[in-house]
Amino acid sequence: MSNQAVIFEELEAADGSHIGVARLNVPRAMNALSLEMIHLLKAKLDQWAANDTIAAVWLEGEGDKALCAGGDIVALYRDMTEPHSDNRASEGEIFFTDEYELDYQIHTYPKPFIVWGNGIVMGGGLGLMAGGSHRVVTEHSRLAMPETSIGLYPDVGAGWFLNRMPGRTGLFLGLTGARMNAADAIFTGLADRFIRHDMREEVKQALQQSGFGDEAHAAVSSVLRRFEAGSREALPTSVVREHFDVIQALTDGDSLVEVVDNLGQYAGEDPWLIKAVKTVAAASPASLTLTWQHYHNTLHDSLSQVFDKELQISKRSLKMGEFAEGVRALLIDKDLKPRWHFPTLESVDPDWVDRFFMES
Repeated sequence: MSNQAVIFEELEAADGSHIGVARLNVPRAMNALSLEMIHLLKAKLDQWAANDTIAAVWLEGEGDKALCAGGDIVALYRDMTEPHSDNRASEGEIFFTDEYELDYQIHTYPKPFIVWGNGIVMGGGLGLMAGGSHRVVTEHSRLAMPETSIGLYPDVGAGWFLNRMPGRTGLFLGLTGARMNAADAIFTGLADRFIRHDMREEVKQALQQSGFGDEAHAAVSSVLRRFEAGSREALPTSVVREHFDVIQALTDGDSLVEVVDNLGQYAGEDPWLIKAVKTVAAASPASLTLTWQHYHNTLHDSLSQVFDKELQISKRSLKMGEFAEGVRALLIDKDLKPRWHFPTLESVDPDWVDRFFMES
């Protein structure tokens, strides 16, 4: 197996065109996204966009466990905690800047962009997937934005896609970091097709055999639709859809404190909702506040405006300490006892939070 962080290949199709395949290749780290991987992807996607023989792009993860479990936050932790010798942009600032540029590049890509979202697709992985024109989930897909548990907030365009989910499901998923299955992803608009994972290579071969012609997007949809029809028996039940009314009731509040109180008073027996409530109870109060404000601040924003705002917040997050503390507790010392800046939502200082929304 190649030791390159991203493997690229070009598959020839029947009409002489090609499919550009990008495979994230760090399976031991669940294909966590590093700065090197971001740079490799950005450069190759630019090259393929300008190459008339490339009719479509396909993104996948090496192995069967994950498309991408998120950004390489251990590397970001080192950058946040080690002294910087000059005034140049830190590695963390470069990471967020280039990651969001890559995500936006995928959202606005001029050719069909197929994302095979098998296994874990979280955080930065969801950023890669959300912008694809043809997003496929499988019976193994598990999607989430779990940032409030590590002192961050849902980013990578979440201000855009969480606000476009049915009802207030986006707010609920952003606050709780609850995991979604394939049917949830389709219901919330994060995925377009469900296809069994064991059909992946067949799907690629079918795309090669069919060619793309003048209507490349339609050609891709035709192939995916055929395989989706043969996968329906494996589609799970959407938990989010099943609990839509409950989610609406729990998130029906005029303030974050009110909504979190509603969640805390959930008296049902559903294990998925119970886990979501427990996650909120342990999350960073400051991160929950950031998530609430960012979600509401971006309601009517364009995609580019969302990314601009998120870059500002994320750069500030590198300096404010909450993100570093969350990563320390979860992944560095692994004591699972983060010492958050504010112990409760009521104690969160509005002036401290406002600093995240000021330009760095």
